[in-house]
Amino acid sequence: MINIPNNKQLILFDGVCNLCNSSVLYVIKRDKKDKFLFAPLQSDIGKVIIKKFNIDTDKTDSILLYNPKKNSLTHKSTAALLVAKQLGLPSNLLAVFLIVPTFIRNWVYNYIAKNRYKWYGKKESCMIPNPELKAKFIV
Repeated sequence: MINIPNNKQLILFDGVCNLCNSSVLYVIKRDKKDKFLFAPLQSDIGKVIIKKFNIDTDKTDSILLYNPKKNSLTHKSTAALLVAKQLGLPSNLLAVFLIVPTFIRNWVYNYIAKNRYKWYGKKESCMIPNPELKAKFIV
């Protein structure tokens, strides 16, 4: 069961990726309207959503954005840009790239995703949020 308030969206991310963890902290800092919750792809809720939307984890190396109000899931560059669109200036300006065809955006996204461990490193286990951030995470 996916129990997320309709006024929130859930960002699923690679919990062991340093780039992904930095990106989550970036979003948290700029999420002034408290729209987002977070969970590692490796978490129980991550596995439930992956199963519900029949995501092949061997082919998806991506951020996932789950919207409970629409019961929809977006991934890769579209998910990242939809998140950025809901943040304040200047991050929300990145949404202009939504006009770029998806296959071009995802080519860039996939290149970064493929190299993220090499460029940014990898943790042994998922990030454990400190007490003040704990309410933002579903594990």
